[in-house]
Amino acid sequence: MVAQFLGLKLRLFGNLFRRSPWQVVGIVIGLFYGLAVAVGIFALLVSLRFVDSDLGSIRDGLVVAGSLVVLGFLLIPLVMGIDDSMDPRKFAVMGIPNRQLSLGLALSALIGVPAIVLTIVLFGTIVTWSRGPGETVFAILSAAVILATCLLGSRVTTSIAAFLLATRRAREITGIVAVLLLVMFAPVTVLVVNLDWSLSGMGFIGGLSSILGWTPLGAAWAAPGDAANGDWGVAILKLLEAAAFLFILWVAWQALVSRMLVSPGREAVAKEYGGLGWFDRLPNNAAGAIAARSLTYWRRDPRYGMSLVMIPVIPVLVVLPLAFAGVPIQALALLPVPLMCIFLGWALHNDVAFDHTAIWLHVVSGTRGMADRIGRLVPAFFVGIPLIGIGSCISVSVYGDWGAFPAVLGVSTCILLTGLGFSSYSSARFPYPASKPGDSPFTQPQASDTAAALIQSLTLLGSVILSLPAIGFAVLGLFVDPVWLLPALASGVIVGMLTLWGGIWLGGRTFNARGPEMLASALRA
Repeated sequence: MVAQFLGLKLRLFGNLFRRSPWQVVGIVIGLFYGLAVAVGIFALLVSLRFVDSDLGSIRDGLVVAGSLVVLGFLLIPLVMGIDDSMDPRKFAVMGIPNRQLSLGLALSALIGVPAIVLTIVLFGTIVTWSRGPGETVFAILSAAVILATCLLGSRVTTSIAAFLLATRRAREITGIVAVLLLVMFAPVTVLVVNLDWSLSGMGFIGGLSSILGWTPLGAAWAAPGDAANGDWGVAILKLLEAAAFLFILWVAWQALVSRMLVSPGREAVAKEYGGLGWFDRLPNNAAGAIAARSLTYWRRDPRYGMSLVMIPVIPVLVVLPLAFAGVPIQALALLPVPLMCIFLGWALHNDVAFDHTAIWLHVVSGTRGMADRIGRLVPAFFVGIPLIGIGSCISVSVYGDWGAFPAVLGVSTCILLTGLGFSSYSSARFPYPASKPGDSPFTQPQASDTAAALIQSLTLLGSVILSLPAIGFAVLGLFVDPVWLLPALASGVIVGMLTLWGGIWLGGRTFNARGPEMLASALRA
């Protein structure tokens, strides 16, 4: 039975080379690249076999790197939603006993590029720690446990992704969580980059290794190194811990296969809505209807949801590196709200393209451009007004001087309004291909030229350039004379309102004149 599963997986793997020529070229390049990396790491590990003076550093490096490898095997299938060619549900009608099916599917994971690369690397670790009979035995056992843990863990998470994340909403939420996790790793990345490796680098790696070595991620990687250092008791305990984790994965895998054989994939639950939502609450005119539809999109459409999630993430990516670089927190407290306003105003610069072919309703119904432009801005004001008010209060309280409140309020208001003004014009005049309704927010179609990048850059920079007077007054008020703080507020509001009105007026005229062109652009996307 196991041989049949291995043969089936081998045939599926061979079918990859029966695709179009360019796909085969890409697969071959990826395969050779993976094998080249594996051989290079294998050669490095073999060379470490002849180093006898610093076994602790070798062990620490392998534990940290190996823990990341195990974590990748566990998380990447869950986040990326990899297509599972050996889904247990495909064998439900064959009557195969659960234990045999679980074993066969688990062993079939040995056939594949990740498994081959990992196997080559693990052979290198066996050579690295083969410094005596006992150490060699530990290295072989640890390598076997690591290989089984990675492959079985990837099978578990791949099946979880296929079973529990079958709905589009679940996949989108998982993708957003993945983005947030990457942002959480930003401080670690900044810390590693700014670390003085010549003085404290090995100490950092050693401390991290001492923690990971007692976790299921790094226990099997640490065991042969501890054995080589003479810590046989610690090595045995860590190997037993790794084996226990592998056993838990095996039990979980059998339970998951058993459940999947009798359960279909999850289906999206249809929600029942009472009333017309925002359409009941907003004015009964063209602008009100477009505003209601836009608010509904911002709440339900993952493309807008992803933008809303990224808006508070941007300040984190900017402020944290500056904080690690030594910039005072008091000064950094004034940055988050203007930064969020920049990207909130910029988020609508291609809003018409998000409608895709639905824009034809506006064209054939004779919707006036001013009504369309105003209605699309309502969600941004719903988010932006509380953001500026509450965010400015928090920023100024952290800054420690409430005299700076007019400056923060004026700069943030100016940046948001000028950004919305530019977006009101650019979304009607220069729409470019965007992800279609129902697609993942992480997909982006290819634009035909560099226009997309140019439009994005000009819209973003335009709001900043027009906000320079308010920013200049704010800087003068904070560092030269507080008398400039009120001009920062006044100039920000005036420039912002003028730019917003000009953008709505010009965007409305453009919308009226270019309705067919916008529809043609949506059809080409």
